[in-house]
Amino acid sequence: MSKVRVNEDLCIGCGTCESLCPNVFKIEEDGKSHVISQECGDCNCQETADSCPVSAISVE
Repeated sequence: MSKVRVNEDLCIGCGTCESLCPNVFKIEEDGKSHVISQECGDCNCQETADSCPVSAISVE
């Protein structure tokens, strides 16, 4: 199983990840994306990571 991570130092809080994969990512009160689940379900976590404009998401 892949491990999804967000580098909060790089994250700009644009919300792209949350809109593409809302069951995995959530923009929290600090304005940064956080991983709320490792279950990608219907979304493709690697495509979501590739869509991050600052490459803050990694899928290992």
